[in-house]
Amino acid sequence: MMRREEPRNKRMVSEKGLKAVIRGVGLDLCEIARMEKQAENERFMNRFFTEKEIAFIRSKGKNKAQTLAGIFAAKEALAKALGTGIAFELKDVEVLHGEAGEPFYSLTGEAARLSGNDRFLLSISHDGGIAGAVCVREGDTV
Repeated sequence: MMRREEPRNKRMVSEKGLKAVIRGVGLDLCEIARMEKQAENERFMNRFFTEKEIAFIRSKGKNKAQTLAGIFAAKEALAKALGTGIAFELKDVEVLHGEAGEPFYSLTGEAARLSGNDRFLLSISHDGGIAGAVCVREGDTV
């Protein structure tokens, strides 16, 4: 008799009842000091970040450079998880934050097209003058 294993975690099963598999992982680091001046550079900010991201970064006051570095690292981590490199506009990857401060992605344009129906988990951290982000790409399998 075959036994069917149930997932230990509901997150392991998609809404369609398919098992979730890890399809990619991306990691990126960004030096916070490198972002100090960029936080005041309107051209840089408008080129790579959405209005919501800019408002969030600026709301952090003296910590805005570490927030900027973390969001920038998160965008590059997603490109690595996709396995494409930067094959889209960085503004197509928006890093937002939930009620508890947890970061998540909102994808548009070419980034959304490349990701298909996959989901992305994101973690951002800062320490010792470095911001880092890890992105895990999940997809469904039968």
